Amino acid sequence: QVQLVESGGGLVQAGGSLRLSCVASGRVFTFFTLNALAWYRQVPGKQRELVARIGRGDSTNYADSVKGRFTISRDIAKNTVYLQMTSLKPEDTAVYYCNKEPPYSYWGQGTQVTVSS
Repeated sequence: QVQLVESGGGLVQAGGSLRLSCVASGRVFTFFTLNALAWYRQVPGKQRELVARIGRGDSTNYADSVKGRFTISRDIAKNTVYLQMTSLKPEDTAVYYCNKEPPYSYWGQGTQVTVSS
């Protein structure tokens, strides 16, 4: 099994930036080499949504709402997946999670991102 720990969230003003990190532990070799990895976010009362995906060949895909503002990357040597977020908007406020894509049935604790207007 793989454990996922997200960090890097916080309170930021609109237009600001944050970099989220997700450190994996456990069976990390297969996690990083056999899977596409992704960042998701969830707002209370709404379904969790995929915001960024990185394939095994490092191709990336983004939700239309974050395209051009968010960048997903991974550092296999550090067992870490990153999400660089720029030009943040109040509608980006959510709890952010990392997982593979499609996701495991379990999730980490997530990291709260709050963007004030």
